[in-house]
Parts: sequence; C-alpha cells; structure tokens
Amino acid sequence: MNSDTGPSTVFVHTVQWLQGTLLGSVATAVAVIAVASVGLLLFAGRIDMRRGVQVVVGCFILFGAASIATGLMQVSWGEPAPPEMMPAQPPPPPLVPPASQIPVKAMPYDPYAGAALPTRS
Repeated sequence: MNSDTGPSTVFVHTVQWLQGTLLGSVATAVAVIAVASVGLLLFAGRIDMRRGVQVVVGCFILFGAASIATGLMQVSWGEPAPPEMMPAQPPPPPLVPPASQIPVKAMPYDPYAGAALPTRS
C-alpha cells in the first residue's frame, strides 16, 4: 500500500475540504446574509439585541477560529508570543519647491482664488 493513499491521508484531505468549505466563499456568503438579515430584523424590532450580538460574535468565532486556536496552543505550550510589529512610519512629505523657485508662468490663473475673502483697505 502506498503511503500517499493511506486512510490517514484520506482523512486529512477530507478535513481540509471541510475546512475550505466552512471557511471559504460559501461560509462568507452565509455569514454576510446572516448578519444582513439580523441587522434588518433588529432594525424592524423583530428580534432582541442579545440574539443579534450572538450571531455577530458567532461569525467572529467561526472565521477567527484558526487564530484563536493558535493563540491558545501557544499559551498552553509556553511558546513565546510572536514579536510585536513595529509601527508604520509615516511617508515623507512630498518634495515641493518653495514658491520663489516656481516660475510665474507655471502658476495657473484662478479668478476665484480669494473671492470669498473680504478685501483689506
């Protein structure tokens, strides 16, 4: 018997298919429809807030199950937490030459520039 066709491989492929189905586009569509219909029912006053929150939290748990399980395993096995990511640096300001270096003809004429401001005497 080939090691690639053993019962454990079939089980692994079945679980992967089930995971792909439950966390793929089918589950995403079902979750979107569920949240939308619960929102409409909440808006219409047909269900209470507790049931609506349960549906939304259930969707978070369903789609975050892999991350939740990984975090729980790291805590239980005593593995160090992943390193903290450095905060993103803001982009540098654009390089704009000072107004004295811009040729006068390059500035477009705007007849409405300053039209809303009162004139000084």
